[in-house]
Amino acid sequence: MYLTPKSGLFLAISCIAAIAGVGCVFEITSGQPDLGMQTTAIILAVSIPLTAISFFAAVKDAKANIK
Repeated sequence: MYLTPKSGLFLAISCIAAIAGVGCVFEITSGQPDLGMQTTAIILAVSIPLTAISFFAAVKDAKANIK
């Protein structure tokens, strides 16, 4: 098993950020976001790079722990 607590945490952050990004896209396309257009756009802008960065960090950590 290559999943360490650190890589698991990065993977969980990646999943949560991806879900938030998809939710923001649906909210924005509905025309009336519950949190407002600006807040929803900020969450979307943060969640996209956070998803990618944390996913690649999880993969990198898991690869580093291969024995």
